[in-house]
Amino acid sequence: MKKPARAILFGAVLSLTATPVAALDSDLYAQLLEKHTRNVSDLARVHVDYPAIAASADWDRLVESLATTDLTTIDTREEKLALWINAYNVLAIDLVATHYPIDSIRDIGSFFSPVWKKPAGKVGGRTVTLDEIEHEIVRPMGEPRAHAVVICASTSCPALPREPLRAATLDAQLDAAMRAWIADTGKGMKIDREANTIRLSKIFDWFDEDFEDAGGVLAFVTPYAPEADRRWLREKGPRARIVYFDYDWDVNAIEK
Repeated sequence: MKKPARAILFGAVLSLTATPVAALDSDLYAQLLEKHTRNVSDLARVHVDYPAIAASADWDRLVESLATTDLTTIDTREEKLALWINAYNVLAIDLVATHYPIDSIRDIGSFFSPVWKKPAGKVGGRTVTLDEIEHEIVRPMGEPRAHAVVICASTSCPALPREPLRAATLDAQLDAAMRAWIADTGKGMKIDREANTIRLSKIFDWFDEDFEDAGGVLAFVTPYAPEADRRWLREKGPRARIVYFDYDWDVNAIEK
């Protein structure tokens, strides 16, 4: 579904009149997440109303606040992580909303031109891709918990945070997201004690190097596991076999 003409015109007017702002409008983002996302029981855990977002002038205003963010005001590591993770999630949602209906975010791209490398939008006046945000900005900051909150609009991603990340509460938000993800036996972690097998999200396989400083993937996830699993991981984990969930790229939409 393409953006309606009124929304495009609204964005164009804003682009002509906008001046740099301190950062993404987190309060507006919070309101839109509350309005256009839902907790669900299926594997996605959170669904997004992409048609409603595509028709929302407020969403256009949110994206414009990201485009006009004054990056020179982003000083601390927490501010930088919160901004860029929020930016990734906003732009991923915006890409899907702009092209909806689609079955997967990957449908926006192709084998030779994947969606991750296509222009996703602007941050601080500069056009960026999802690949650039994730691999050149967020991951080099050395925060492996970011994998629990960088969400690519897909069913097997960790659940989309239904509140913006904020610098003042970032550490607690990242911990909470990790605990929720690892406790999710459908796509985070599932232990088969009889088979001595640990099944993990494929994300831990794709990005295993990001967990090396913590002693490896198992050492990293253990503190975030539910208590009974945590004890088992410490006692039996080093001798267990690790396998990975299949990855479901279906879009996390309310209506498909």
